[in-house]
Amino acid sequence: MKGRSLRLGLFLLLVLLILLSTALGAVSISLGKLLAGDQLAWKIVLQFRLARTLVGAGVGAALAVSGAILQAITRNPLADPHITGVSNGAGLVAVLILVVLPNFPITALPAAALVGGFAAGSGVWLVAWKKSGLHPGRLALAGVAVGAVLSAATQGVLLRGATGSNSAYAWLAGGLWGRNWDHLYALIPWLIVGLLVAWAMGPQLDLLSLGDEVARGAGLAVERVRTALLALAVVLAASAVAVAGPIGFVGLVIPHLARMLVGSPFRRLLPVTALMGAALVVGADVLGRTVVAPLEIPAGVFTALVGAPYFLHLLRKTAL
Repeated sequence: MKGRSLRLGLFLLLVLLILLSTALGAVSISLGKLLAGDQLAWKIVLQFRLARTLVGAGVGAALAVSGAILQAITRNPLADPHITGVSNGAGLVAVLILVVLPNFPITALPAAALVGGFAAGSGVWLVAWKKSGLHPGRLALAGVAVGAVLSAATQGVLLRGATGSNSAYAWLAGGLWGRNWDHLYALIPWLIVGLLVAWAMGPQLDLLSLGDEVARGAGLAVERVRTALLALAVVLAASAVAVAGPIGFVGLVIPHLARMLVGSPFRRLLPVTALMGAALVVGADVLGRTVVAPLEIPAGVFTALVGAPYFLHLLRKTAL
């Protein structure tokens, strides 16, 4: 009952943030204007703000659930799509397309970013693999190393590129400016399938969280399941990064906060994680549009302000 009430409360919070996001900005829109049939107000809401807000909610949910999966399969509390290199691989492909092929269709960008995400994930897997199997600690360290190489390659593309570099730099800031219904349509299929599969694999995630020996003792094909879950985390993270850029720390912080509220069983954890991730990104975007309006601050700046101190806290706690 407690979990159901919590999910309902988080859902209502998300709805409130979505309403605020559609109302606030450089031009404030009141409910009275909408009820009066103000055409300009409806155009701003339906053509621009609502799509942008829903993209933010989807991106937040995808990144948060991806982080929860990565933390489970690596058994590392510091794992998230960015730290493990997945976001860097998706980002490199997305930047390359934005610079070299500026007319590339937006709806195809997530699929292209998946190639980069899977390439990064495969690289991390190969670096971390040994004859004795795949150790979660090696997987996390390999992710950091591969991510650093891919980040350097992204900067090289930007320095050599000319056409499309401005849009690529704006994309790298990690925000929702200019996101529209095409971006949402590109994200939705990957998001829905990814979240449903993640929830269905909750029991396997629970077993992996207990350790490889316990999971094998329960009859789980550990390496095969871990590979499938890594692919699932890549799908969620890469599709989110493709439409919104690298919004950091969502996949790191939110799973920990959700775990404090509902515990570790993943079929309870994942819905709360998705709702909290969505609320964080939408809330960060609202702040970005209102703090220094009419100028905008990318949502990734605010998620970093929340996430970076918590990351340092986790790092210190883990080191101890």
